[in-house]
Amino acid sequence: MWRLVILLLLSIGLTFRVQAQTPVSDTSVVDSLTTAVAALDAVVDEPTEPIFFEKLGGSPTKWVVGAVIGMLLFLFLWFRNLAFKLKEKLSDPDLPAGTRSDLEDACSTAIASRQTAKFFGLLILGGYLTYIAVAGTEMQGYVMQWLNLGVRWVHVIAGIMWIGASFYFIFLENNLNRTEGLRDELAGNLWAVHGGGFYYVEKYNVAPKVIPTHLHWFKYEAYFTWLSGFALLFIVYYADARSFMIDPTVADLSPAASVGIGIGSLILGYVIYDRMCSSKLILRQDLFALVGMVILGAMTYALTHLLSGRAAFIHVGAVIGTIMVGNVFFTIIPSQKALVRAAKTGQPLDETLGKKAGQRSLHNNYLTLPVVFIMISNHFPSTFGHSWNWLILMVMVLSSMGIKHYWNLLDRGVKRTSVLVVSILALVFMSVAISPAFEDSLDAAIPASFEEANAVIQARCVQCHSASPTDDQWPAAPNGVMYDTPEQIKAMADKIMTRAVRTKTMPQGNKTGMTDEERTILKRWILQGAKIQ
Repeated sequence: MWRLVILLLLSIGLTFRVQAQTPVSDTSVVDSLTTAVAALDAVVDEPTEPIFFEKLGGSPTKWVVGAVIGMLLFLFLWFRNLAFKLKEKLSDPDLPAGTRSDLEDACSTAIASRQTAKFFGLLILGGYLTYIAVAGTEMQGYVMQWLNLGVRWVHVIAGIMWIGASFYFIFLENNLNRTEGLRDELAGNLWAVHGGGFYYVEKYNVAPKVIPTHLHWFKYEAYFTWLSGFALLFIVYYADARSFMIDPTVADLSPAASVGIGIGSLILGYVIYDRMCSSKLILRQDLFALVGMVILGAMTYALTHLLSGRAAFIHVGAVIGTIMVGNVFFTIIPSQKALVRAAKTGQPLDETLGKKAGQRSLHNNYLTLPVVFIMISNHFPSTFGHSWNWLILMVMVLSSMGIKHYWNLLDRGVKRTSVLVVSILALVFMSVAISPAFEDSLDAAIPASFEEANAVIQARCVQCHSASPTDDQWPAAPNGVMYDTPEQIKAMADKIMTRAVRTKTMPQGNKTGMTDEERTILKRWILQGAKIQ
């Protein structure tokens, strides 16, 4: 039956074609239909599966994806059932205040977990089926670029909301009026004007006597920033680890090993930080910061000597981001929930919970600027592509923390210009130290012709940078840069020097195997004026 339907559709299609084009003889139409039916019979008689299902069944990744989706489905159903049960218990009007508070918190968590499991289950399933549909086709690069853009957009928006809230509340903390006309239960207040209106904010010493019904929690900004960031790690780096995670000139790793190192660094970074916060180091802020920077520097050095420079930088940022969201999830929010519960039930309030949450929040505040720099660093290969990239990153981290410290002190009315000056000078000196101000006189003196340079470019670069790229990752020349003619090559000489010679970040992941000798040829040709004749 379905053969007849398809044959009918083919007939209609051919009829419209005949009407739209020049007259075609009846014989040609019959021949076309006969060919179509023969092709249809060949497909039906073929014992193999259609291409889509063949790819779906032939990939070992299907078992991993299936297991993850199955786990998310189980969690969705489990949390859904838990939320129903908790709502039934909450309908009891005789519940004690403490029990009701605990059940409300548990019910809210169950609902949020249910929605999260559903969202990510559908996202992973849809993403995997889409990937299967376009894998190996000319649409693969296009679809992956749009997926990258969509997730990156969500990540940036959530990050702005999280960092903005962090900046605002540290500003409030530093600018509260703590002395004039305060009620006994207040720690401070603040008048502000913004957007054509006046605002009045009060901070309580611990908690108000009656907890308001509508209480806003600042937590989902952090959660969505981390989740979207990890999704972006997977899309950009883990899905094509051979191109983006591995640099053979740094370490000869397998894709699985590079991904394992990346994910392991996130877990290790948070565990070390959390153990430090549980030790006596937390009582000495200066010593805590010093030890923390030494450990972060060691991790940065290790990652830059195992992964590609770009991947190492982004994973250091992911380590810091994991520490920040871990502070929110494991310390700040639980402390706030405990304070709210104590206030609702009339139990004694543990002031140390608020202090601990405030301490972790302050740590997050100092980590924001380094994370922002790392988020945009992949656009600046002169940093992650340099041979001293680990030291460059640590200078950027320390300098940005110094700038934030000056900023925080200024909010309190304390002006420490020396902190700002030292931080900025560190950035200036670093940029001078890694600049190509002086080239090797020997390289500048040794002749290199355009023919030699062009041979390198044709062998290592035009796979991507051409009007007709042959690379499987880029369906079109990245950023429109093409090296098909001598004039195009000469016009991009400065970028070739930056990306292929100085930072060695091109080819991407050294996918085409450009050697140091070939980079030297390009360097000499460019230093001698990039002449094409």
